[in-house]
Amino acid sequence: MKHIINTVILAIVFFGCTNNSNQSDAFGNFEAETIIVSSESSGKILQMNIEKGQKIGAGSVTAIIDTVQLDLKLKQIQAQKEAVAARRKTISSQVAVFEEQKKNLQINEKRISKMLTEGAATQKQLDDITGQIGVIDRQIESTQTQYVSINKELEVLESQKEITEDLIKRCTIKSPSGGTILETYAEEGELATPGKPLLKMAGLDELTLKVYVSGAQLPHIKIGQTVEVEVDKNENENQSFTGNITWISPEAEFTPKIIQTKEERVKLVYAVKVAVKNDGTLKIGMPGEVSWK
Repeated sequence: MKHIINTVILAIVFFGCTNNSNQSDAFGNFEAETIIVSSESSGKILQMNIEKGQKIGAGSVTAIIDTVQLDLKLKQIQAQKEAVAARRKTISSQVAVFEEQKKNLQINEKRISKMLTEGAATQKQLDDITGQIGVIDRQIESTQTQYVSINKELEVLESQKEITEDLIKRCTIKSPSGGTILETYAEEGELATPGKPLLKMAGLDELTLKVYVSGAQLPHIKIGQTVEVEVDKNENENQSFTGNITWISPEAEFTPKIIQTKEERVKLVYAVKVAVKNDGTLKIGMPGEVSWK
């Protein structure tokens, strides 16, 4: 009888050790890198082209904001540019008139110079013509300096035009990357302001399982290591996935408060992130287990 009892005890101990060897090495929950897409312009939201749970691609138009005021400003800038360009044409016409006057004076200057050599004109007549040509040159130079201020005005207006066109472009809100819409924070008809969140999205094709390990486990893991990840399939079965360790915290921290007992929460652990390809089974917040033995 005593022999039988000892045999039973040994079997229980052996079975317990076997079970412990099959236990997972770390536990945690799945999470995803979320993106908050915000408005960059002010105006009424004319369209919200997304809804919660919708999967969209990179560059998809998610919202459109009213651009009426910006379009009017763009027309105003264009009108100002045309007015400045008209002033430039006026200056060009004035310079052309002065150039024509100078040309006529130069013809007279040659005629009087010839007459002077023949004694038919005086030096004063020649000096007067030369003086008039000098005055015309100064008028041409003075008029041409106005081109500098006009060119600067055109540069300022062109800059304002580019800024306004950029603001109009920003009124069409596009998805920065592909993913799934997790939350929407605005509706059509509401007023958008710069920095106002419009939606939250995340890529769910790959989720991250964040687990915590003890210092004694650190020597057994490294970045890039392939590990086995398990989640509950039903009450009696687990579903397995393959994951890769992408990050190991360089500093220890106290166990997160989600751990039930105070004794566990005061332990120092290291956070580890495991990337897992998602076939649609995995959800944000779902618990998971990791084994690297």
